[in-house]
Amino acid sequence: MELTEARQKFIEAWGKLGSEWGINRTMAQVHALLLITPEALTTEEIMEQLSISRGNANMTLRDLISWGLVEKQLKQGERKEYFYADKDSWNIARQVAKERRKRELDPIIKILDELSAVKGNEKDADYKTFHKSVTDINKLAKNVDKTLETMLKADESWFWKSILKVFK
Repeated sequence: MELTEARQKFIEAWGKLGSEWGINRTMAQVHALLLITPEALTTEEIMEQLSISRGNANMTLRDLISWGLVEKQLKQGERKEYFYADKDSWNIARQVAKERRKRELDPIIKILDELSAVKGNEKDADYKTFHKSVTDINKLAKNVDKTLETMLKADESWFWKSILKVFK
């Protein structure tokens, strides 16, 4: 397989993986392109390489910047904006975990905290089942949150050594 074909295959695979994780396919493909490109790219270069519209490219780049996965760079003497993705997979994993935590986990924990505080008759089967389910899910969500917090603060080698100890 030639490099050109391998690059295209990676971009397609990253896009498919992203869409399976609930991320826009184009967003994942633009991120993939920037991951495997050594230099920062302009919007026009991204549009050309992925055959996407300017509007789609601009919206996607804004989303990637808001996720903290891509940064905008300016080159002295040029008016064009360039976009660059961090190539460190540990940094990427931490940033994605941080954003998903903020967008998904934090709001559900807030709701589960409210629902766990609902009062009712302990003898009522409906209340008892509801309260147990919500409380158990809340406990699980908070444990996931603690694990994410540890990951976000951790050095990569320490984190993986700790995880591997659990499975020994």
